[in-house]
Amino acid sequence: MKRRSVNSSKIHTVAYDMENKLLEIEFQQRDIYRYQHVPLTVFHRLMAAESKGQFFAENIRHHYPANRIG
Repeated sequence: MKRRSVNSSKIHTVAYDMENKLLEIEFQQRDIYRYQHVPLTVFHRLMAAESKGQFFAENIRHHYPANRIG
């Protein structure tokens, strides 16, 4: 997955695997979480959101299963 830096006080980078519907988020503290079953539309909405941290908190954090990977 290709990591993309984002302009956010909470999130450092974002990566998405379209084939497996996996969303990886690296937070500013450098913790990395992989969220499963995330539709491509949610990834696009995250990337377009003015506040990526707020979008994450409202639409991803408690909506998709996640594993800490780093």
